[in-house]
Amino acid sequence: MRFELDADQRDLAGALDALLSSAGTVAVARAWADGDHAPGLALWSRLTDLGVLSLATEATPVEVVVAFEALGRHAVPGPWVESAAYLPLALGREVTGVATVALPPLVPYALDADVADEVYVGSTPVASVGDRVGSVDRTRHLFRIGDAGDAEVHPELPGEAFDLAVLATAAQLLGAGERILADSVSYVKQRRQFGREIGSYQAIKHHLADVRIALDFARPLVLGAALGAVPASAAKVAAGDAAYLSSRTGLQVHGAIGYTQELDLSLWLTKVRALVTAWGTPAYHRARVLEGLL
Repeated sequence: MRFELDADQRDLAGALDALLSSAGTVAVARAWADGDHAPGLALWSRLTDLGVLSLATEATPVEVVVAFEALGRHAVPGPWVESAAYLPLALGREVTGVATVALPPLVPYALDADVADEVYVGSTPVASVGDRVGSVDRTRHLFRIGDAGDAEVHPELPGEAFDLAVLATAAQLLGAGERILADSVSYVKQRRQFGREIGSYQAIKHHLADVRIALDFARPLVLGAALGAVPASAAKVAAGDAAYLSSRTGLQVHGAIGYTQELDLSLWLTKVRALVTAWGTPAYHRARVLEGLL
C-alpha cells in the first residue's frame, strides 16, 4: 500500500514547519525546562490559532500525525498529546487553553499540570496537583495528581482516545528521530578527524543508513495506524525503536559533545528517551499487538 499526503495535508505540514522554524523552538524548550512558560504559552497560542487543538475532533488522524511529527521535529514543549489528542475524544469536545491528564497505571503522572488550566484523571476533572516527579527530559514536568481520595479514581480502559494519544506520541517520536538524523548527517559532514570528514568513513555511513532505513520502515506503520490499517501500538513500537536508534547513533557520531546539555541535540535525545515509554511502554504495546494477533 502506498501512503501519500493529499494537498491539504501537505499544506498543513508546510504551515506548521514554517511557523515552528521561525519560532525559536530551541529557546522556547530551554525556557520551559527552566520553568519559564511564557514563550511556550505564546507558541501554544499561535499553534492553537492554526487549529492544532481542533484536529482530533474536526480532522482525521492523518492530520494529527502530520501535526505531531512537526511538534516532535521541532521539540515543542507542553502537554500537546493530552490537550490535542486524548482529551478532545475523551471529553467529546475541543479543549480550551492548556489541559493535561493522567491515566494510571499506563500514564501515572500528569504532564505540565503546574501550568494547565484543566487537569483530569481519565475524563474526571481533579482540583489538586501533587508533587513533581523527575523526568530524563527536562522539558517534561510530571506531577502526581490529587490526594489519596483522587487516587481512587479509575479512568476509562484504553479506547479510541488512548489510541489517538499513542499515535500522536509515535508521530512525535518519528519527527524527533528525523531531526536527530538530519543534525547528525550535517555534523559528520563538518567534523574532521585524521584529515577528513568523519562522514566519509564507511562505518559511520552504515550506522546512519541503518537509522534512515528504520525511520523509513516506521513511517508507513504510523500512517497506516492513522488510516486504521495498523494497530496504534504497532506504530508506537516501530517509531520508538527507530527514534531510539536515531538517538543512540546521533550520540555516537557527535562524540563527547553529544553528552552535554549545551548542545541543542540534547533536547531531542532526552525527549526520545522519555517518549519511548510515554503512553505505554514498548513491552505493553508489544503485548497489545500480540493480543490482537491471537
